[in-house]
Amino acid sequence: MAAAVGLALYACPLSCRAQTEPEPSINNYLPPSEPEVSRDEWRQRIEDARRRAKGVARERREHPELYKPAPEDPDLVATERLLRDDSLQRGDIVATKKGMFVYQGRSDQPRRDQDFVPVNPKSVR
Repeated sequence: MAAAVGLALYACPLSCRAQTEPEPSINNYLPPSEPEVSRDEWRQRIEDARRRAKGVARERREHPELYKPAPEDPDLVATERLLRDDSLQRGDIVATKKGMFVYQGRSDQPRRDQDFVPVNPKSVR
């Protein structure tokens, strides 16, 4: 019996509070300077957005070649990765398709292409 009374007291404030709180309106989501839009204006906005989305989808289907991602140049990707590598220290050697390079830059300055000096191995006779 006590459990039933406790349950009733626990559930009542939640349901009573929910009934007394006003429902949010569109004004809760608009900046204060903008007036509330009418239901018809809101529906028109939604319809316009749907029409634009369908147009974009149709364009993508008709001309997929315009929306293909540009292929990444592996050499450019590798160069960018080297320039962003925070673990490089002066004297480190990196190997690339163009040869081996010694990093001569400083850790307190941004990396530049000029910080990588080619390694010229001595010829063996």
